[in-house]
Amino acid sequence: MDAYRDQYATLFKGGQGVTLLAISTDPDTALASWAKDKDYPWIFLSDAEAKVGTRYGAAIPARRLTNRSLFVIAPDGTVAHVMAPFREVDASAYRDLGAAIDKVVAGR
Repeated sequence: MDAYRDQYATLFKGGQGVTLLAISTDPDTALASWAKDKDYPWIFLSDAEAKVGTRYGAAIPARRLTNRSLFVIAPDGTVAHVMAPFREVDASAYRDLGAAIDKVVAGR
């Protein structure tokens, strides 16, 4: 999440016309505290029962975890790009994400 924060202005256009939602199976109170402590500039949502993760194929029920998956949603609500799993330790993943966001933003 620190990499997202550190690249937020570039990748997510500083929040201009792009919304980043982070969904986790962690409780909402833990997410809120963590987001505040780390100064993350986006919204965290709790999916404690893994319903969202299951719906989008990210849930690993046996481990009560989800894969890191990333979905770029176009302004019309359609899924424009999927990165599943998202390889957060690979710098090229951020370049690919930036290109996908640029394409969606340019198509507005």
